[in-house]
Amino acid sequence: MSVTSTAVSLNEDQRDCYQELTNVAMGQAADRLARLLDVYVVLPIPKVNLIESSDLHMAIQDAETDSAMSAVCQGFIGSGIAGEALLLFNDTSFSDLAALMNYGGELDRYGELELLMDVSSLLIGACIQGIGEQLEIHFNQGHPVVLGQHCKVEDILKSGNHQWTKTLAIEIHYTIEHVNIDCDLLLLFTEDSVAKLNNKINYLLD
Repeated sequence: MSVTSTAVSLNEDQRDCYQELTNVAMGQAADRLARLLDVYVVLPIPKVNLIESSDLHMAIQDAETDSAMSAVCQGFIGSGIAGEALLLFNDTSFSDLAALMNYGGELDRYGELELLMDVSSLLIGACIQGIGEQLEIHFNQGHPVVLGQHCKVEDILKSGNHQWTKTLAIEIHYTIEHVNIDCDLLLLFTEDSVAKLNNKINYLLD
């Protein structure tokens, strides 16, 4: 079970285990969101893939449902494992989101920014914490950074700092029932972290 090569890989058992861990973590995050907004959050099965940096654009385009979007990223690190969470919001969501969160201010760019940060902090924090608890890793999280508001995918990618060739990408799609709110959370683990993560996954599978 030596994973010393720089070439990272993912077999089906490991993929299934990542999906199971993520299911638990995203369920915890969705539960917090549901209780905050008093809504039902729809959760499909998360997608787990090893992707090349050149494929990130494609992954984001898959997540995209409108011509423009807003995005927040937040780095995390713990036990030698690092990555970043990328939360992508459909721009048509803000008025519904403001209503659900009883936002009383003017829904201008600053108001949307406040909503973005609040929901990002909740979803990213709960999901990262949930995965970390299951793998016995304490992740320290950096400050969330807004990559763009009402911008194109190309602008979001220019803002990112993805210094890796291959990454483990976990995509979680959140939809709130009966309102026009949906977002995608991408967890991107650095190439160097994948072997360490796989070792922890292999331990769980043994």
